[in-house]
Amino acid sequence: MSYENENRNNEYSSTQNTNQSYNGYTQSTGQPYGDWQNGGQAYNEAQNAGQPYSGNGNKKKPHKNTWPKKVAGVCACAVLFGAVAGVTFQGVSRIGGSKTTETTASTATATTLSVVQPTASNSESASAQSLDVSSIAQSVMPSMVSITNVSVQEVQNYFSYYFGGGQTQTQEVTSAGSGIIIGENDTELLIVTNNHVVADAETLSVCFIDNQVYEAHIKGTDSDNDLAVVAVNKSDISSDTLSQIAIAQIGDSDSLQVGEQVVAIGNALGYGQSVTTGIVSAMNRQIDTTDAELIQTDAAINPGNSGGALLNMQGQVIGINEAKFSSTEVEGMGYAISMNVAKPIVEELMNRETREKVAEDQASYLGIYGEDVTDAVESSYGIPKGIYVSSLVENGPAAQAGLPTGCVITKSDGTTVSTMSELKEQLSYYAAGETVEITIQVSQNGQYEEQTVSVTLGAASDAEASQSQTQNQGSQNQSQDSQGQDQQFGMPFGFGR
Repeated sequence: MSYENENRNNEYSSTQNTNQSYNGYTQSTGQPYGDWQNGGQAYNEAQNAGQPYSGNGNKKKPHKNTWPKKVAGVCACAVLFGAVAGVTFQGVSRIGGSKTTETTASTATATTLSVVQPTASNSESASAQSLDVSSIAQSVMPSMVSITNVSVQEVQNYFSYYFGGGQTQTQEVTSAGSGIIIGENDTELLIVTNNHVVADAETLSVCFIDNQVYEAHIKGTDSDNDLAVVAVNKSDISSDTLSQIAIAQIGDSDSLQVGEQVVAIGNALGYGQSVTTGIVSAMNRQIDTTDAELIQTDAAINPGNSGGALLNMQGQVIGINEAKFSSTEVEGMGYAISMNVAKPIVEELMNRETREKVAEDQASYLGIYGEDVTDAVESSYGIPKGIYVSSLVENGPAAQAGLPTGCVITKSDGTTVSTMSELKEQLSYYAAGETVEITIQVSQNGQYEEQTVSVTLGAASDAEASQSQTQNQGSQNQSQDSQGQDQQFGMPFGFGR
């Protein structure tokens, strides 16, 4: 079944920060739940993270189309949003105890994941599957965490909307997701989750099995595959918490068979960890929310579950819960990123330098003007997905580094960026004066070739002062060409703040 353009009468808007429209799915990555138009079915906003939502939808008019044309949406269900006003398995290794972890190698060079291959006893256990998964839940629960993301987002100012102006205002928003403890190094506990669980975070916190909450920081993200690794400093974690938490064992997702029983664990609706079970419905599925190959399951995947674990009957993580298919006509279609696909990506993210957002007086900027290359533009014109650089700030950091106009930025310091907002988010972790590697695609004889340019970031405060002066000069000529002025004097993209 194709997930794109299957039902042109069933198109609705995404709740992504970019407010893009998608056919056939909704990606929930940063806005409060509110009146999602899922093929005619609406959901009321969950006013606080953790509160259930209620169906309040309009009934969908019947169509004469056949079933494949009645597709509603795939929801990346990981994150539950609300406006903020003010039997034992060997697959788990204890943290801080006498056991050593089998899933990580705390060396000076790299932290890795080891996959446990199925044994004869494992196969026999898989063939004797049961609806009783209590022993699996008990074994794996110490490896599960709840993640809370507090971000600042632009929302519509409804007073100005109805009385003129249509202005926006910023609002603090919280979201809830899940994560899996998958390793450690000398100083950090490492947790894998979905990128959309941690996107745009001002602050991140992680709640362990003992209900103790600790601050976390993003170690690395991969937006294309919707994966992220966050880190908690082990020095911040109490010895009591360390004695209760554990590192999950990684299973071989390639050994899964359709019909095999699986278990899903995650922070559903922000209430805390819950357990559901089902079977593997299909393998190697692809949907629009991620480039990764997915496992399809009928185990319930609910809002707040994203980043949680999909487990085999040996208690091994064989998938990372990512999305669900949401429709009045569809039931039991959840998706998890295959662990064998995620493994090399996660290992690379685990070994990146952990960064914190820099202070405002240290904020940096790149100095480009550009726009997002959408999927539609990519397919129509063959331009690689990323940020198209239309022009450069004169004598700005990008210009001084020799970044060419007409190129497409695809990565910043090894992290994939597809939109200006993602690039800005990445730069918020780098101070003025730091050097970043910008990966670009440059058109050569009709073909795009990858190049890397080292750019020393400038101070955002200097750029803003220069921009203010330029805008004042431009306003004098507004009557001559106001549209041209907007293009020429708009704030240069690529600010860290």
